[in-house]
Amino acid sequence: MNHYETVFILTPVLSEAQMKEAVEKFKTVLTEGGSTIVNEENWGLRKLAYNIQKKSTGFYTLIEFDGEPTIVKKLETAYRRDEKVLRFLTFRLDKYAAEYAAKRRSLRKAKEEAAAQAPATEENTNA
Repeated sequence: MNHYETVFILTPVLSEAQMKEAVEKFKTVLTEGGSTIVNEENWGLRKLAYNIQKKSTGFYTLIEFDGEPTIVKKLETAYRRDEKVLRFLTFRLDKYAAEYAAKRRSLRKAKEEAAAQAPATEENTNA
């Protein structure tokens, strides 16, 4: 099994529910193909470097997964068939990129935990 990372951009005219539904659809393609999802990050609405289909923004999503090389073709076919997807990129991570991704995940998790604890300590000091 190889370690892969895929980033795709969804059209900005989608509602929050439609965006989550599209992401779940692609995650289902991966899990039904025998892959395991390692990490999922929703980067939110971001400005594009250049207009795509007359749109200047898009919803970015990153998914890291472990799977066989054949699943990439199925996933990219699903991207191409979905008109909500503006752009996508899937690539295999080598051992150095996989280590970097693991470090990035652990740093992000530590920041989230620190942010969750910070409001709790502020509430205690204000009481």
